Amino acid sequence: MHRVLLPFEFAEPSSLREAAQLVDGDTARALAGGVDLVLKMRLRQTVPERVVSLRKIPGLEHLREDERGLRIGALATLSQLERARQVREGWPLLGDAIASIASVQIKVMGTVVGNLCVGTPASDVAPALSALGATLIVTGVGSTRELSIEEFFQDVGKTAVGPHEIVTEVVVPRPRTASGGAFLKLAKTTEDIAKVNVAVFLETSEGICTRARIALGSVGPTPLRAVEAERLLEGKELGEPATPGAQARSGATTTRFSPLVTETAEAAMEVAMPISDVRSTSAYRKEMVRVLVRDALERATSRALGEGRPQ
Repeated sequence: MHRVLLPFEFAEPSSLREAAQLVDGDTARALAGGVDLVLKMRLRQTVPERVVSLRKIPGLEHLREDERGLRIGALATLSQLERARQVREGWPLLGDAIASIASVQIKVMGTVVGNLCVGTPASDVAPALSALGATLIVTGVGSTRELSIEEFFQDVGKTAVGPHEIVTEVVVPRPRTASGGAFLKLAKTTEDIAKVNVAVFLETSEGICTRARIALGSVGPTPLRAVEAERLLEGKELGEPATPGAQARSGATTTRFSPLVTETAEAAMEVAMPISDVRSTSAYRKEMVRVLVRDALERATSRALGEGRPQ
């Protein structure tokens, strides 16, 4: 492994406009936490001529709520979100996904926006944000545009960010009704990246699912949405939470399996397009999508119906 970085120009602009003029996504790269960029520079996987730090640009460290929901600035760290009360109380699905990242160093240095900009389909944060309906604010030299997670990811390591653009913010909408979410991850070790991860988010009204979002990671070139599986849930009555006695006998903490949950998990499995690699086989990953979506649906349903507050 190469330890010494090759020479490069280091820029510290004080405005977004200046930063956007300096980056090009190829020979000039933006730096927030630097977790992925510095590693790739050491491995010679990327050799930028210029690194543009965002640290001196004011107003990018924020984590705040407004009428649109939760707003996450480009310099807000994973650790910052994991500790935040508003995330724990209003968007715990996102908090659960971040908590699944075992490395304290990565969470302290890494940013939410930087995690997304890597463009990896194995991101733990991306499926959670997709399930929550998040959008990204992309700022250029003289323009600003907003993209959904699905529009943002284009291929392995490739996003929709243009040559002179910077992702400045993630916006996570507030749940509209009683809701519940769940994030589950399968990995070889707690420190390893996911073989498969899934995020499920359900909104309900009087026991009826009014909105469902199911997102899958590590089973395609980008994080995937199981749209057809979501449609199976919407407008349907969700199962009641299991009784305490039944939970105690089975050791389960989620609701009973139902035909609807089983059918939805099967439909989600059909969306997966996994590869075989050193971490897992394609067939195993596909089967685990079914299992994890089923379990996540059970947990999300229990939270939505049992607690009746945003999850």
